[in-house]
Amino acid sequence: MSKRLAASFTKAKKENRGVLGIFVSAGDPDTNTSIKILDSLVKSGVDMIELGMPFSDPMADGPAIQAASLRALKSGMNLKGSLEIASQFRKKHPHTPLILMGYYNPIYRYGVELFLRDSQAAGADGLIIVDLPPEEDAELCDLNQKSELDFIRLITPTTLGDRLPFVLEKASGFIYYVSIAGITGTKSAQMESISSAINRIKQVSDLPVVTGFGIRTAEQAAHIASLGDGAIVGSAVVEIIAESNAQNLTAEKTSEKVSDYTKSLADAISTHKPQ
Repeated sequence: MSKRLAASFTKAKKENRGVLGIFVSAGDPDTNTSIKILDSLVKSGVDMIELGMPFSDPMADGPAIQAASLRALKSGMNLKGSLEIASQFRKKHPHTPLILMGYYNPIYRYGVELFLRDSQAAGADGLIIVDLPPEEDAELCDLNQKSELDFIRLITPTTLGDRLPFVLEKASGFIYYVSIAGITGTKSAQMESISSAINRIKQVSDLPVVTGFGIRTAEQAAHIASLGDGAIVGSAVVEIIAESNAQNLTAEKTSEKVSDYTKSLADAISTHKPQ
């Protein structure tokens, strides 16, 4: 596990709470606003950030994050630009973990080894590549074993039986439990099924388990974070950015609205202690 991720989970554990992760798309709705939003997330108490690398066909994402990718691409964002945003973030925020999340096609076109090298140089802590299952580890995961980047695996409600340890064999950093069967932002998470799934995952892995997909309210985030090791919120944040963009709000006002919402999540998680 990267030092920054390890420190983040250790700090949360000492405070008897889960971590809070927030997903945003790099360059949404433009580079300047995106950078200010990332700064605001740190100030609002977010423990780690997932920075989406915009892609034209984000098949695992729902309408909100698809629209975020398209806004970013329309503004000129690409994989190189995403890494530049990550690099600027790291220079200003040396301690907050930053996870790059996206799809394999842009990485393949960029060059896998070059991507791994540039990601490390930009200060990223880990990777979540949505469309690379363990059967395709030779494409990226195996090469990543030589780097210091954590390779974070997605576990879904349908990852059952013998496949679970197979999927987690080369995982590092933390395990991302997808709480719903489907795309992001379209359903609400069910607490009972999340608790059962986390217990099942922890039987085969010592890595922290963080839950995402379907989390919208501070109450949901707090409860879900207390069931495992943390919660990740994406679509609800991206919708705030979309609404602000539609209203032609300034970068400062947009980042302020995002900060107000994410601070409410952080505050709820810090006061909702695990059972």
